[in-house]
Parts: sequence; structure tokens; C-alpha cells
Amino acid sequence: MAENNSARPGSVVAGIDVGGTFTDLILIDGSDGGKVRIAKTPTTVGNQAFGVVSALSEAGFPVSDIDLIVHGTTTTTNAVLERRLARTGMITTRGFRDVIELGRRTRPRAYGMTGSFVPVIPRNLRLEVSERVEASGAVRVALDEDEMREAVKKLLAEGCESLVIHFLHAYANPAHERRAAQIAAEFWPNGYITTGHSLLSEAREFERGVTAAVNASVQPILERYVERLRRELEDRGYGRDFLIMNGNGGMISARNVTRDAAKTVMSGPASGVIAAAYTGKRAGFPSLVTYDMGGTSTDVALILDAQPAVSNEIEIEYAMPIHVPMVAVHTVGAGGGSIARVDASGLIQVGPQSAGADPGPICYGRGGMEPTITDANLVLGRLNPKKLLAVDKPVTVEHVRRIFEERIGRPAGLDGIAAAGAVLRLGNMKMAGAIRMVSVARGYDPRDFALFAFGGAGPLHASALARELGLPRVLVPARPGITNALGCVVADMRHDFVNTVNQPVATLDEAAMRRVLETHRAQGVMLIEQEMVKPETIRFSHSADMQFVGQTHIITVPLPAVEVTRTELQALFEKAYFARFRVELPEIRANLVNLNTSVTGVRPQVDLSRLIDPAGRAATVAEALTETRPVWFESGFVDTPIYAREKLPLDAELAGPAVLEQLDATTVLEPGDRARSDADGNLIVEVGA
Repeated sequence: MAENNSARPGSVVAGIDVGGTFTDLILIDGSDGGKVRIAKTPTTVGNQAFGVVSALSEAGFPVSDIDLIVHGTTTTTNAVLERRLARTGMITTRGFRDVIELGRRTRPRAYGMTGSFVPVIPRNLRLEVSERVEASGAVRVALDEDEMREAVKKLLAEGCESLVIHFLHAYANPAHERRAAQIAAEFWPNGYITTGHSLLSEAREFERGVTAAVNASVQPILERYVERLRRELEDRGYGRDFLIMNGNGGMISARNVTRDAAKTVMSGPASGVIAAAYTGKRAGFPSLVTYDMGGTSTDVALILDAQPAVSNEIEIEYAMPIHVPMVAVHTVGAGGGSIARVDASGLIQVGPQSAGADPGPICYGRGGMEPTITDANLVLGRLNPKKLLAVDKPVTVEHVRRIFEERIGRPAGLDGIAAAGAVLRLGNMKMAGAIRMVSVARGYDPRDFALFAFGGAGPLHASALARELGLPRVLVPARPGITNALGCVVADMRHDFVNTVNQPVATLDEAAMRRVLETHRAQGVMLIEQEMVKPETIRFSHSADMQFVGQTHIITVPLPAVEVTRTELQALFEKAYFARFRVELPEIRANLVNLNTSVTGVRPQVDLSRLIDPAGRAATVAEALTETRPVWFESGFVDTPIYAREKLPLDAELAGPAVLEQLDATTVLEPGDRARSDADGNLIVEVGA
């Protein structure tokens, strides 16, 4: 079916997120009063497109009648982390072929002299040509075009599929990179040519080079995946374009996503944070610590005044900085599938190894024999064995308990129950540490925030974590297990821009600064106008990366407008510096490093009140009670009421201990907690002492 780029306005919108274990879908039918359909199917690791269409099939809605599909994918993230990258070559300034390998003054391991680092592009595929641009932008050595042609031919002969052109100081004057790209295009058989300045127009050759190298090496992989998915959707009657989530929490057309493929890295975690900000603002909690516990890892982030923290300093692994703006997410290897073991010293360890989707935890019945956090929750009565999703061959709780006793308990001198309890506590400790990294370590008091718990396993642990950290409230959304998919539905379109200035504020050209920001705004508006989805409004935000002259540490300072005087800029920086470090240094001059702009195309609001079907709610809390069973807490097993969360009335009030079960997640209220429901079906938990 031919693609119709003038897509319908989008009354039926499907958000699909691919996770490490499950592919989640939420479909909101605006033509039927906002009726919601959800689906959760196993992720198909070999080809994620199969999991996507499987989720669409399970939703039971004709694919041909969907107006808009928004998709968050882990294709590029997995490719980078697993080093399944396209063969890529680099052409750079003579004398600088090793810039992406030398990196910064760091080591793979903080202590000792061991460790290894493999650059994205091997040295034999990094070639040099004669050219040189100074930091001022002046040309010192002209580009040798004959050398450029020979280098391109040599990389093609080496079997390279993608090309990076990364010249020194191209951020100050990109003329050589642009001309080199024109020459390369004469020979290169595809469009996989990345110039460093077009992706990241800022100083720091190492970061810009690695970002460009990552972009080029994942371009073919992302494009092949997008085309596979497009064909699968067309076969089912969907002939329109679809959108892909970027790591900054914005969306971009699948037709354009390959150009800046590196920006899709970490898009999955970003979509969950966007959904949290959206949900929290509607619920009256604009400042949140988000806690997304999935099958393989836990992602945490900070939201202040309904705005997720965004950083262009993300390093997804050692010496792998991707310096494009992304939602600032901190990840630890503690998810539901994290494997527990006893190490050589007799200590219990949890993660970072994971059982993943295949074979998964023991309780999935797919042959897994390693005890995991999910299995611990099952043994401790927190999970109902009859409610588990994607179970192939059911196993008994007793079978799982025996494995805990054999693998964990005996080496550590514990019985099966105590071993499972220890695994649960250790997992909570790791996750609490991650939350401290995004709050306390950045100068924020966790007590000023609510904990937004989502992911398939987040609400199981949220109350215990809030106690550990001193957070007074937990907000559990109506559909915790599909929050990332919801983020795809509610996300806006967003484009980010950065330009290096690197001048002392005292000598700054105010008019030149204004021109940079105005250019950013114009470029952003142009890109948004090219998209198939038209926003209601366009919003602009500006910031400056600044430092004191002589320092290396950078602080990002929000700018109130395009027109900012030198005096105002100095004052804004000093205020931000004092807020972060509680130190005043009025005698030292400030330096403006980068100017940043975010251009956001704001989409229409989405009603969340039907995420749980109102028709299925009972009249009283008692009618939602399904059973009472023993559940383990720190004091031991307690007979605990179990509720069907979808049946709880909107004005429900509950006291812990209690367990709330639903299709996509299970929520545990600890003894002493009190919880109430709001108009959107969110659960607001006041954490007990």
C-alpha cells in the first residue's frame, strides 16, 4: 500500500514501547470517547517488528483504522551496548585519527591497571586527510580534495557501509566538512554519511567524534528495522507514516529518524519519564522522582516543576558519550529478571546479570533455573502465580522456593524464605542508591518529591523504597506496566540545538548571541512544520552552558528570553552556581560555553481518566476484594487483602498491608501506608513511618 504522508489528524492513536522483556501497547480511541485498549506481549529480540505487530493484534483493533502509531524502540540502544554495529569508517584531520580512542583522563576501572576499551570505529578504518580549521574558524590548511577522494575509495574497498567525517574545529567553521561530504557523496552508495558538526555543533573533539561515530554505525541498523516494521504494518493495512521516540522525549517522523539515529538511543526510558511528567502534572504532583523497574534494569530520573531533567552529557557505557540532549536517566542493573547468586566470599549478590526475556525468571516456565527478584516476590506471596504474564509452563511456588534454598539459602545459611527476603532487600538497596544519584547527589532533598512508580515491577517495591529514602508519597499511575507506551501517546515533537560560543561574558557580543538563538528557533519551527502531525502551539526554551573562567565544570543556566544582556547573564550564572554549590565567587569572570535551544511542538491534551475502564469499577472497596493470602513483610508473613485494582472505585481509600493486582502490574502497600485514588485512577500512597 502506498504511504499517505498527509495523515489523518489522529483520533485513534497507538503508543508502542519495546522493552527488554515485553512489548507494551496502549491505544486510545478518540472516536469512541477515549476508550482505551492495552496489550502486553513478549519482546521478539531477533526482530522487534514481530513483537510490535503481535501487540497490535492482541489489542483487537483494526490496524488499518489507526490514525497514528508512535513507537519507542531499543534497536539503537541494544546495538550500541551489544556492539552489533554497521562497519563504519572515519575520515578526520591529519594527526587526529586517534581522538575517539584517546578520550579523557579516565580508566575503565577506577582502581588497578586492568580494563579494556574498544572504540566504535577500529583504527584501520580511521583515515586522515590534509585540512585544518582553527578554533576561531579561520582556515589554516585547505582541504585536499584528492586525498579525500582516495580515502573514501579506500574505506569502500574495506567494506564500510557508513562514513563519518570529523574535522577539527568544524563547529566553528563547517565548510570543510560540508565539502568533504559532497565529495564522499560522489562515490558512497547510500546516504549513511555523518558530518560531526551537523549532529553536534559544539567544542570537544572526543565527544563530538564519538557521537558522530555512534550515529553512523547505527544508521543502517535503524533504517533496516524501520523498513521491516513499515512493511509489516503495510501488510496489515496501515499505509501512513509513523513516529519514533527520541531520547530527548520528543517524536520524529520515521521518514526522517535515520538522519540523526543516535538521538533514538535511550528513547525507551525517556518515554516513561515523559508520561510521568504528564501524569504527575495532572495529578497535582509536578515534582517527581521516577522509578521504572522493568525486567532487566531499573531507570530513575528527576522531574522538577513538570519538566524532566535533560542532559547532553549522557555516557551509556565507559568512553561512550553521546552528546545530544537526552532525558537524564540513571540506570542500574536491578530489574525483575536480575539474577541472584552467592559469590566466592559467601555474600549474596543481585544483578547486573539478567535472565532477560528468554529463558526469563524461573516462574515463567521457560527453562530458567537462576533465582531472580521476580521469583523472590513470588515466593514471598507478593506476586500471584495465576496472574503472571507470558508463562509457558507453570511452575509451583514450592519449586521456586526450593531453588532459592539450594542456590542462595544453603551457601548463606538461610532457608528458602529468608533467602528470598534477603534478595528482595538487596535489590531495594541497589535501586535506592540509583534514586540517591538523581536526587541527593544533585543537591535535591528527596522529601520534596513524590516517587512515581511504574514498570511491570516498580509498584511492587515503591513503598519500601520510599521508606528507605524518606519520600513522603508514592504515585502509582493507573497503568504502571505500560507507562512507557503511554509516553509515546502523550509526547510532543521536540528538536534541540546547541552551538559553542566559548567566550568570556564580559566581552560577549550580545547581538551575535541573539542571532544564534533566533537561528535555533527558526530551524526548529521549520523541522516541526515538516512533520505529519501538526502541533497546537510551538514552545521555545533557551539555556546557556556556563563556567567560571579557568574551570572545566559546566552548569546549565536557563535563559528567560532571546535577548539577554551580559550583566543579566553574569547574574543568572552566579545565582545558579550558588544554588548548586552554596559558594559566591563575584570576583571571577564567567564564561559562556554553549547556547542551547529546545523547540517543542505541543500536541493536544490526552484524557487519562479512561486508562482503567470506568464500567468495570465496583461500587465499594469490599467488592474489589478477591482473596486474602499470606504476604511477607519485614516483620514476617501477614494475612493480607488482595484487591483487583481495575475494580476499585475512584474514591477508594485503603490501608496497608494490601496488594493490588491488575493486568500490567502489582502494587504492594506496606503496613502503615494509606492510599487513595484520584479522578484519573492514579493511586496516591501516603507512606507510613
